[in-house]
Amino acid sequence: MRRYVLAGASARALHMYAVPVVQRYSATASLAGVFDLNQTRAEYLSQRCGGVPVFRDFDDMLRQAAPDTVVVTTVDRFHHEYIIRALEAGCEVITEKPMTIDAEKVRAILAAEARSGRRVVVTFNYRFNPYITRAKELIQAGAIGRPLSVDFEWLLDRKHGADYFRRWHRRKENSGGLLVHKATHHFDLINWWLADEPERVFAVGARRFYGPTRAERGERCSTCAYQKTCEFYVDYAADPELRALYFAAEHEDGYYRDRCVFADDIDIEDTMSVTVGYRGGAQLAYSLIAHSAYEGWRAAINGTAGRMELLIPESGPLALAPSLQINLFKPGGEQTVVDLPKAGPDHGGGDPRLLERLFGPPGQPDPLGHLAGSRAGAMSAIIGIAANQSIASGQPITVKDLLHL
Repeated sequence: MRRYVLAGASARALHMYAVPVVQRYSATASLAGVFDLNQTRAEYLSQRCGGVPVFRDFDDMLRQAAPDTVVVTTVDRFHHEYIIRALEAGCEVITEKPMTIDAEKVRAILAAEARSGRRVVVTFNYRFNPYITRAKELIQAGAIGRPLSVDFEWLLDRKHGADYFRRWHRRKENSGGLLVHKATHHFDLINWWLADEPERVFAVGARRFYGPTRAERGERCSTCAYQKTCEFYVDYAADPELRALYFAAEHEDGYYRDRCVFADDIDIEDTMSVTVGYRGGAQLAYSLIAHSAYEGWRAAINGTAGRMELLIPESGPLALAPSLQINLFKPGGEQTVVDLPKAGPDHGGGDPRLLERLFGPPGQPDPLGHLAGSRAGAMSAIIGIAANQSIASGQPITVKDLLHL
């Protein structure tokens, strides 16, 4: 039985890792400890999981709990710190995406992994979504020939998208912005589908919707004078779990879960476009909008022998359909529709499949390479990192210059 510990006691840590390990994988995995700088959050997670030992010091946890694997679920800017310390202590690492938020930290993680001989796994759960997996199988089988270009559009609605502007993600120093924190998922899918790595990146982006775009605003929703008139007002304190994890923990670190989405200090973009050139010659045109009227994504992959179109609506009338389609088009006019039943919630059924691979019996086959390592984590993050640099400089960025390849 492998022993796991958590670095970070967020809601994600609780539901994605702690509860499943304790409740579903007790035959193959045990949760031996949790560390968080905020003890209130750590104690709440512990209480929800049968009294998992809580540690005030990360290195003490490594010594006393003697884990095989450290699961890193901290704020993104600190991922590298705990990944590297865990590797140097002889532990394997599972880290939430993005692996990290800037090129220097990417290089440091890759170097630490090479020195230690231990492994980093990046939890790209969306790879495990059956719809995404079927697209990978079709591409690999040559359904559209050799991929030449990808058009990919991701839309966040004004509920989900706005939430990134309430939380710690709203500062680029914490998250790398949405082109790193959120888009790392999307860039990884494209890298995985293409079986290729990025070479050059150019991007434009701006904060057009959130931030100081209206006068009627406050510090946070729970104390705002405009609660009755603001369409972005939320009462997160009414949720018992959010109240316990965040509102009851504010006295320790001053972190507010419900900050105003129109605040002056927001410095991440909400409207972004990215162009990527791949080593093998394929091109990507990508866009991310965080204030859309509805939520979902669409992609088209053009190849030497045809075109694949994908669509997942996550809100609105189309989201009610019981199945999803992959459309394949041949140059002569032939069209094939691949109909797939929806696999459920939790990232389209991706989460439970990822968990089985992480915490289930060892030695499971992985013919499509679902489980992502540090190289995949680096190559997905570096597109967003390069895009941030391109937005700032107005110039294209070469990936090898960032990674010193």
